[in-house]
Amino acid sequence: MEHLPKDDTMRGVTAVGVVRSGRGTLLRTLVLVFLATFLWLQLHVISLTGRDTSGQSSANETLFALVPQELHRFLKERRNASSASVNGTSGTLTDLEIGEIRRNIDRINSEQKVYNEEAFGPLAADAPIIVVQVHERLTYLRHLIVSLAQAKGIEQALLVFSHDVWNPDINYLVQSVDFCRVMQIFYPHSIQTHPQTFPGEDPNDCPRNIHKEQALYLKCINAKHPDLYGHYREAKFTQTKHHWWWKANRVFDQLAITKNHTGMVLFLEEDHYVAEDFLHVLRLMERTCKHSCERCNVLSLGTYLKTYNYFADFSRKAEVIPWISSKHNMGMAFNRVTWNKLRKCAAQFCSYDDYNWDWSLQHIAQTCLPPSRGAGAAPRVDSGLITMMMRAPRVFHIGECGVHHKKNNCESTAVIAKVQNVLRAAKDHLFPLQLTLTVAGMAKKTKLRKGNGGWGDVRDHQLCWNITMYPDLVLP
Repeated sequence: MEHLPKDDTMRGVTAVGVVRSGRGTLLRTLVLVFLATFLWLQLHVISLTGRDTSGQSSANETLFALVPQELHRFLKERRNASSASVNGTSGTLTDLEIGEIRRNIDRINSEQKVYNEEAFGPLAADAPIIVVQVHERLTYLRHLIVSLAQAKGIEQALLVFSHDVWNPDINYLVQSVDFCRVMQIFYPHSIQTHPQTFPGEDPNDCPRNIHKEQALYLKCINAKHPDLYGHYREAKFTQTKHHWWWKANRVFDQLAITKNHTGMVLFLEEDHYVAEDFLHVLRLMERTCKHSCERCNVLSLGTYLKTYNYFADFSRKAEVIPWISSKHNMGMAFNRVTWNKLRKCAAQFCSYDDYNWDWSLQHIAQTCLPPSRGAGAAPRVDSGLITMMMRAPRVFHIGECGVHHKKNNCESTAVIAKVQNVLRAAKDHLFPLQLTLTVAGMAKKTKLRKGNGGWGDVRDHQLCWNITMYPDLVLP
């Protein structure tokens, strides 16, 4: 057997050792690089998560800082808060659950219980009644309640929450309000209680975008009655108008506590926010109407602005103008005299092909109501509804999402914080002693316009009419 020379053997061993050593170093380096990269990624992900959490936490802390300590309870979730499947706001309810909800609604509507009445006494005939239309946006409702709690004179009012969803968490929040008289009423013909039959969506209803010829061929329920744009009804849109009309009928004509009421009824929604002097200003507007604008039959505490001015005498300026739905539907108030006139136009309100209650009101103001007359300030154009509108709003819209608008972050606190900061800056200019009236410079009458549609189904027309005529209406 041939042997390698000794020195060659040693060189071979050395060469192999160098190769093995190089491979080991490379392997260790790769492992270290991998571990370093892995740790960096983990830290980066944690950092990103941490920034999001701290950002949300910071936003919440900012809002809490702007709210008095004793009112923080309205912003906190209750223990054992119900899940969506339990409260029925999403998911499918069983027939037993729906039956229980309907029984609860019937019981509460029949009882007409007024919470805190023993603490605040009977409601004065001219006391303000505040009616809040509530769907299921709990976060916004919390902030509305916080703002109401800080309003001067709130203890004189009756606060009515009108619901179209049975939600235990919302019920708990509303029943925890202790700063004034409170009542809950429940719209009994909701989608929640009628998920597969009218006024909800029946499986045999026509799809929204189907052509009428196809609908007639399919013989779907409402085939003969698309809206003026050729679309068929969508329950989620029609419900809001039904609910608004039902609650107005309910508050003015069907509650024992309001039977002899002669004061103003203020209409709010769950995503509104009020200034601390909103009731003071409402009273001031009411008095100003009597001696300076008898024809003003609607008071508007809110409007839609991009910037706000409360300085100098702007905080006490009010404008007299024909009521326009897109400008004067927020924080609007009227009394029984105006309501009785509106109610006489129920047929026109209920048949007008527009799923918006406010556009429907504007329609009857132009076509059904007689022109509002009286001494004092007069706009240049006649209308059945003449509004006195505060130039510096006392009611604000804080909702980022709703029936018509969807955004990525529906729990955004930016608008709420903005409104709170606006009111804080305006604090020294609130509670004016008197109002200065101006007449809006409208040169011509607003054109009659066709509706927005969504209300072509005769079943909606009939339900709306029946709500007016039959207070005890029960649907199957």
